[in-house]
Amino acid sequence: MAKKSISEKTPHGKDDSGTKTDDQLDPNNPPDFSDPEDYVDDIDDEELLDDILPLRPSETDGVESVIIVDGVPKVDPKKLEKLQMVIEKIFTKFGKILHKDYPQDENEMTKGYTFFEYDNPQSALAAVKGANNHKIDKSHTLKVNLFTDIKKFKNIPNEWEPPKPQPFKAASDLHSYLLDPDAYDQFCVAAGHSPLVVQIWQNAQPEPAILKERNGWTDTYVKWSPLGTYLATFHSARGVALWGGPEFERIARFAQKDVELVDFSPNERYLVTFSPRADASEKRLVMWDILTGQEKRSFNPDGPNVWPIFRWSCNDKYVAYMGEDVLSVYETPSFGLLDKKSIKIPGIRDFSWSPTDNIIAFWVPEDKDVPARFTLMEIPSRNEIRKNNLFNVADCKIFWQKSGDYLCVKVDRFAKKKEKTEQKYTESCKFQTLQHFAGMSYNFEIFHIREKLIPVDSVEIKEPIHAFAWEPVGTKFAIIHGEIPTVNVSFYEVRCGHGPALLKKFEKKACNHVFWSPQGQFVVLAGLTTMSGALEFIDTNDFTIMNLTDHYQASDVEWDPTGRYVVTSVSSWKTSVDNGYWLWTFQGRILKRVNVNQFHQFLWRPRPPTLLSAERIKEIKKNLKKYSAQFESKDRLRLTRASKELIDKRCALMKEFEAYRAKRIEQYNEQKKGRLQLRRNIVTDELDSDTQNMDEEKVEFFIKEESFILDK
Repeated sequence: MAKKSISEKTPHGKDDSGTKTDDQLDPNNPPDFSDPEDYVDDIDDEELLDDILPLRPSETDGVESVIIVDGVPKVDPKKLEKLQMVIEKIFTKFGKILHKDYPQDENEMTKGYTFFEYDNPQSALAAVKGANNHKIDKSHTLKVNLFTDIKKFKNIPNEWEPPKPQPFKAASDLHSYLLDPDAYDQFCVAAGHSPLVVQIWQNAQPEPAILKERNGWTDTYVKWSPLGTYLATFHSARGVALWGGPEFERIARFAQKDVELVDFSPNERYLVTFSPRADASEKRLVMWDILTGQEKRSFNPDGPNVWPIFRWSCNDKYVAYMGEDVLSVYETPSFGLLDKKSIKIPGIRDFSWSPTDNIIAFWVPEDKDVPARFTLMEIPSRNEIRKNNLFNVADCKIFWQKSGDYLCVKVDRFAKKKEKTEQKYTESCKFQTLQHFAGMSYNFEIFHIREKLIPVDSVEIKEPIHAFAWEPVGTKFAIIHGEIPTVNVSFYEVRCGHGPALLKKFEKKACNHVFWSPQGQFVVLAGLTTMSGALEFIDTNDFTIMNLTDHYQASDVEWDPTGRYVVTSVSSWKTSVDNGYWLWTFQGRILKRVNVNQFHQFLWRPRPPTLLSAERIKEIKKNLKKYSAQFESKDRLRLTRASKELIDKRCALMKEFEAYRAKRIEQYNEQKKGRLQLRRNIVTDELDSDTQNMDEEKVEFFIKEESFILDK
């Protein structure tokens, strides 16, 4: 039976079922699609519109820029205007507020909460992060949430379920590099462009060995933490990451856009990140807890500042910030103001913490007839343990000795009358003071911190000063002074009960920087950048010049933590010619030259302070000759033998050859009988034992002879 087509109709305009078709419906009597009165619909909307219902509008849609501020004081209409000024001063710094509402009850008292609508969702989110938990007074703390959080709070289950315990994950050993049996140091090299390549090397002998290499590990540069535990990398969109452990795994990440500068606390408990180009609605300076990754506090410092803006005490217990006429000291871990108030110091210009004690040194310039003042203050007591008046002061610089025993204050004085000094803000976030040296003198005030009443010695130099540096371990300091291009270098020693003694003065030297060995005694005088990289290695025990050389256009000098090696480098950030680094011994003997295209950084990995007591260190130094012979023989053995990998390869090849040789000798002996038969028992091989007397004949013939003169 043939099937009908779709368009085929039956007679009288009906289909096979007897129902009228669409073209035959009566227009005067339209069909009724209503359900009967007793009809029950057993299909719900979720079944019919399963794919559409999730897209339905929510009551919170379109209000992403609205925040709810709770914890606002309840006031009457008379105090409402003052309340609005206080509250809106806090929230206007995050963005432009389009609408605001302070709900009131029937008595016109505010209800303790308010609404703000910003012009964009980003400002609302910044307000939540920046103003939440903000204290107005002792009784009121603001709680700030997005209006869209209503949905989140509505979906909180009625019954609380305890969180499931997470499986234990053992942390990697962050100090594994200290367990190297030969105590090899590590260093980091950054080079290249898009992507920037970062390499971690071990300074092994006879050749350094690469430990880790990654492309695009950082966007700009890298930095070691003070004790060498972490390596910090910078990522413009994601923030700062810390890496550590044997495989340099990511330990923590701190989300903040466009971070350009970081600063670790001395004991590596806290991290400060700074985004100088951040918008007004974004955080510029944030303090983090490294162990938990938690944000502790944020600041938006105004105007140019010398980095680091916040400076840490030696034990991570305090961090201080210098504002206009105030010094604010915050205590950890709360990061609240010490004693809930700043220290008022009118005109404060600069300050610095002692590297070993909770002591702050700061100075204040002259004000009309009041002389300049330098002060040492204990924290947290705020007691001024030493105060020194200074006259005719143009500028001061503070230099602490690493052990905290001494402090030097470099005082630039006007010899006749005051001349104007100009300050220029540079891109490196530092103030560069431009001065006219004519008619000026320079005093170095040496404070003996450990002695009773903290006596002060003074050294005066009437020539321009280019550099000052303390010996890290010891009592010496060096000063570069004089007119460029030939300057003088003077070495002094601090002595108890007497003024600083001049030990040695080198004249007409081409240098502008002093680099002391971390262990003291040895020093490198370097003429960096503008002086074409002149280098001079000096032993300050007897002031012997161990080597006088140069590294053309050298821009940086880095001592390793042990003081055995020093690296000079030419960074592409300073010049694009001859980029790379050279490795020297502390005596100035060149060990290695490495040329790297687009080389940027060379950084030795720091080591934590030794756990040995001062008496134990003194004993080791006294008996050093007993140990030195052992170490020298070990060093010679390393330098003369091949690397371990090469030795293992040679041993494997030798074993393979001996096995092959033994197999062939065995085959040779098996074929001996047949070989003799073929030769009619005439022995021609020395390996055969049954040798016979044979005649020997020697044949000599001339091949060729040439004569020529060698060029000298």
